[in-house]
Parts: sequence; C-alpha cells; structure tokens
Amino acid sequence: MSAAEVPLALLVLTGAGLTLLATVGLHRFPDVFARMHAATKSATLGLLLVLLATALALADAVATSKIALVAVLQFVTAPVAAHMIGRAAYRAGTELSPETQIDELGEAGVLPPLPSSPEPPGATPS
Repeated sequence: MSAAEVPLALLVLTGAGLTLLATVGLHRFPDVFARMHAATKSATLGLLLVLLATALALADAVATSKIALVAVLQFVTAPVAAHMIGRAAYRAGTELSPETQIDELGEAGVLPPLPSSPEPPGATPS
C-alpha cells in the first residue's frame, strides 16, 4: 500500500464504520423514530466518505460527476424519506419509547393520529 492510498483507506474504513454504527442503531434503538435517526444520519455520512474515497481513487471527471450526483441524491432523499416514515409511523399510532421526553407533534396537535380502521363487513364486534 502506497502512502497515497492510506487516506483513501481511512476514508473507506471510517465510512464503513459509520454505516456499521447505523446498522447497530437500527437494531438497538427502542422505537421507529430513533431508528430512522440512525438510518439516515450516520449512514448518509458513511456513504459520503466512501464516495469521496472512490472519487479520489478514480480521479476521473466523468466518474466523479456521477459520484457527486449520487451524493446529492442521497442528501436530498434521505431526510425526505425519514420525515415521511416518521409522519406515517406517528399517524399509524406507533407508540413512543418510554424514554421519549418530547412529543412535539402531539403537543402542537398538528398531526393527530388517524382513526383506527373500521372492522371489515361481517366481522363480529369484539
């Protein structure tokens, strides 16, 4: 391994480590809201570091522009997807973790939970 490859290896290892932390967070965090935090922030930064290392290693303008497009799309879509998943989970009545101390949507009344779905025809009431 040459001296020029050491920073690239560090970028890839750091990115892979952050992505691994995101995976651990998906399994360890108590509710969907904390999990989406882990899935978006650290995974996005991990991907950015791996893409940066790839762009530096390739040193090609066309490949770098494609890699930059991937990075931009990741930064645009990840927050939107996390926001939509969080709103859908909240509207579906997903319980908050007991460790959650602030429920801004519930306190503001901005987003009341949807009513439960009606029972299908012919079902006996419970």
